[in-house]
Amino acid sequence: MKKRIYICHTYYHVYVSFLKEFALPKEEQGHATMVLSKMSTDFEDLKDRLERVHYFEEVIEFDEKRDTAFPELAKYKVPSDNFVKALWNRMIFTRRYAALEAQYVPVDMRAYDEIYVFCDSDPIGYYLNQNKIPYHAMEDGLNCLSHYDTARYDNKGHFNIKAFLSNRLNLIFIQNGYGKYCIDMEVNDISVIPYPCPKYVEVPRRALTERLTRKEKDLLLHAFVRDMDGLLEKMRNGEHSDNKILILTEALCDLDTRRRIFEDIIAKYGQNAQVYIKPHPRDELDYHQYFGDYIIIDRTVPMEMLNFLDVTFERVYAVLTVIDAISFAKEKVRLGEDFLDLYEAPEVHRQNEHLQ
Repeated sequence: MKKRIYICHTYYHVYVSFLKEFALPKEEQGHATMVLSKMSTDFEDLKDRLERVHYFEEVIEFDEKRDTAFPELAKYKVPSDNFVKALWNRMIFTRRYAALEAQYVPVDMRAYDEIYVFCDSDPIGYYLNQNKIPYHAMEDGLNCLSHYDTARYDNKGHFNIKAFLSNRLNLIFIQNGYGKYCIDMEVNDISVIPYPCPKYVEVPRRALTERLTRKEKDLLLHAFVRDMDGLLEKMRNGEHSDNKILILTEALCDLDTRRRIFEDIIAKYGQNAQVYIKPHPRDELDYHQYFGDYIIIDRTVPMEMLNFLDVTFERVYAVLTVIDAISFAKEKVRLGEDFLDLYEAPEVHRQNEHLQ
């Protein structure tokens, strides 16, 4: 049997995988497989960089497929007012989806002692549960369930019945701790989650980062930052370099509205400041084209990497991103749902408020 495997869908997932490995006894490190799912994130050359730092035993890419890649599944997703019919179609969909996905799974999952899956809402969750393979789920982002509980939001109406069919009978699949073969789900802070699940296990990220050695921080920087010297040069020089602010973008709204959101944030908060923009890895807006007067940090660099540089920002701004883990800024401002209400209908982003 092999030791551990991490199935990651974002750069943040890869970062947390490193943190978990670093926290293990030295003799247990270096025996894990890293899987990069290409379904929702363009990891660009991350595979090569991870292989160069020689920390994971192997790094594998996963051509994970959404259900839309299989046209034969579409008929099972047609909405129906008949609860029994809709449930029956979902049972068929769950079984068929897992079977169709199997050909793309790049490794024998049964060969591993421990499987860690970020975003088990993605196809890999269906595959593991239908094939009766136990795994550990991991929260998608820091405290993300406090704002958007996807399991309950995706299963509004008769949730307890659906949870029973998933967790006990494995007839359908619900993510985030409600799958029958999900052993547990690691979250940062259970207290902030409105609807806790019995399988949630609290593993604070702060404890994992505070124990990092300088050597481990440097390894992370080499793995994630492509041009370290260039990034530091930008941060230490230039007009208003003593008043740095960082704006974290997100894949919000449509592209035109998204551009307006960040133009407005800069207009309001960026006066007499050296403005940095850190695009989200899944944000497709061309910030170099529209915000070329500002310093654009490589979107592939997880914001947590900035904690390991000798640089301090006066303020960091985000709309919905949870920024509790940031230690490189004197002030952290999360603009929140009230701000976003000005740009799109509240029900689009206030998901947890619409679960009943």
